[in-house]
Amino acid sequence: MGIRKVGKYEVGRTVGEGTFAKVKFAQNTESGESVAMKVLDRTTIIKHKMVDQIKREISIMKLVRHPYIVRLHEVLASRTKIYIILEFITGGELFDKIVHHGRLSESESRRYFQQLIDGVDYCHSKGVYHRDLKPENLLLDSQGNLKISDFGLSALPPQGVSMLRTTCGTPNYVAPEVLSHKGYDGAIADVWSCGVILYVLMAGYLPFDEIDLTTLYSKIEHADFSCPSWFPVGAKSLIHKILDPNPLTRIRIEEIRNDEWFKKSYAPVNIVEYEDVNLDDVYAVFDDSEDHQPTEHLGNENMGPLALNAFDLIILSQGLNLSALFDRGQDIEKHQTRFISQKPAKVVLSSMEVVAQSMGFKTHIRNYKMRMEGLLANKTAHFSIILEIFEVAPSFFMVDIQKVAGDPAEYLKFYKTFCSNLEDIIWKPPSGSRWITKSTKR
Repeated sequence: MGIRKVGKYEVGRTVGEGTFAKVKFAQNTESGESVAMKVLDRTTIIKHKMVDQIKREISIMKLVRHPYIVRLHEVLASRTKIYIILEFITGGELFDKIVHHGRLSESESRRYFQQLIDGVDYCHSKGVYHRDLKPENLLLDSQGNLKISDFGLSALPPQGVSMLRTTCGTPNYVAPEVLSHKGYDGAIADVWSCGVILYVLMAGYLPFDEIDLTTLYSKIEHADFSCPSWFPVGAKSLIHKILDPNPLTRIRIEEIRNDEWFKKSYAPVNIVEYEDVNLDDVYAVFDDSEDHQPTEHLGNENMGPLALNAFDLIILSQGLNLSALFDRGQDIEKHQTRFISQKPAKVVLSSMEVVAQSMGFKTHIRNYKMRMEGLLANKTAHFSIILEIFEVAPSFFMVDIQKVAGDPAEYLKFYKTFCSNLEDIIWKPPSGSRWITKSTKR
């Protein structure tokens, strides 16, 4: 089999795989430089309505050119694939270093933390908030310098908008105000994550680490943690100022830079301001009209709910659900249930959030998907549910509810209570008609 080429790049082995992308090692045949090639499938991106998110991630990475941030060289595309050409980083993840070597020394922890703050501060100066800072997203180059990667969850808010409302990131590293879902300042939330990372570098373990999410969120919310005895006084004091659960009083980056412990052996990096960054290749890749579907809305972070076509509906309809052939009379509704609403999708979402919280559940919302976590009323069993809103026809929305964890009988009880509290938004079909939650028997 011959060597595969994409433009001037020779493509080699796969070095990583994510949900929506493969990362391959490649070489620039003109310069001999090694690069990482992120390969995305166009149809998958369009189907999952991720055009905006990926376009934003690429634009952000072209904007933020800094020695401690993974460099994006260019973007290429074929009819079916999009290729993002990135700097190839050889030193692995900072996470692996901690896993293999345990906690790092004070001076090494401080050096990585200084580089992290430099890189994050630069992002903020460009109006970019990372929102998923954790050791797995911090790579090391051959010189042992930090490289911030994976801007998949980054937010570049519209001009004049300072509050973000998407709950995302990895729970252990996420700031309390992000989890409370009340809107937050991206820069102040990133500072919290940097504080958790500094703690992990110096301790070798997480400050907040509970298997039970309810307990974990409660500890984060109250900043319920303690520093081990070997932490130097200066580091301990700085970590407490960063892991302040109140975003208004939490230390800011400019104050971190003036901290005595932080300043020790600090060598600020020289930033070469690059020529104006050209985003033409990004727009060319995504704005190719023949690959665009009319359902895409460019430039809108929170796109509408996924629209279902007739085929999707047939698959979802329990009357034509093939699993019924195998379950032999078992009640499918124990695990999966759905209802229809004629209210706007945003109203449906906020109503469900209010009801879920009034029933004592924690909620996490991402676009038109909501996750509910918590203990049942009897406080004995942990419960986890995912709800997703789909558009089935103009002004008709279907909410699909699936149990992730918990007792089936308890789930049915929960579902009835949940729906009875949502009566004003649930559409009732005229009597005599059938809808897709009913099993259609011949």
